Amino acid sequence: MADKVNIVLVHGAWGDGSHWRHVIPTLHNAGHKVVAVQNPLTSLADDVDRTRKLAESMDGPTLLVGHSYGGAVITGAGHAPNVVGLVYISAFAPDEGDSLGSIFARTDQPAGAANIAPDAQGFLWIAQDKFQESFSQDLDDTEALVMATTQKPISGQCFSDPSGPQAWKQKPSWYLVSGQDRMIPPETERWMAERIGARETVELDAGHASLASHPHEVTQLILTAAAAVG
Repeated sequence: MADKVNIVLVHGAWGDGSHWRHVIPTLHNAGHKVVAVQNPLTSLADDVDRTRKLAESMDGPTLLVGHSYGGAVITGAGHAPNVVGLVYISAFAPDEGDSLGSIFARTDQPAGAANIAPDAQGFLWIAQDKFQESFSQDLDDTEALVMATTQKPISGQCFSDPSGPQAWKQKPSWYLVSGQDRMIPPETERWMAERIGARETVELDAGHASLASHPHEVTQLILTAAAAVG
């Protein structure tokens, strides 16, 4: 394993590290040291700090992989000196000063946005009975139900927090577009992939939870990035 880069997997909103459960075994069996961060989803700064500290604790070159909101997190955490590359999976890739809200404002709101509502503490939830159609329409009913009932809410603040300096200007990046995404418009994902100058962009006929519905293709892109920076 000594000659393999480490891989840190970063979950997005309404999820946690277990969203990577179908990706982790293949990466591990390929000889990589893999960890999945558990972020608090309380603010962009909090999540960047948690992820960066985990990356810095790894022994050697490290690849960051972010799903959805996790892309905004790796854009900041990627400044850790041992981070050698970034992989965006159906993810936000903000420029400095961007917020998730300002990126959403570029186009009509995605269909899933209508099913998001805040609680009394300002944390955002997807309605459980609308979770599958919004987030994971290409997962089977059982897996979608588990995601819906274990969802981790995200602070509304995370959508207004501006991004700091973007690591993708200094570190090589890869991007996976989910062509049937109902949480981030696919045209927005394509625009972000082009803007960051991704070395490779892969597009799947997949919903937002592509890391669970298409784990083989997602894993292959991660392994491609790992081989390039290893």
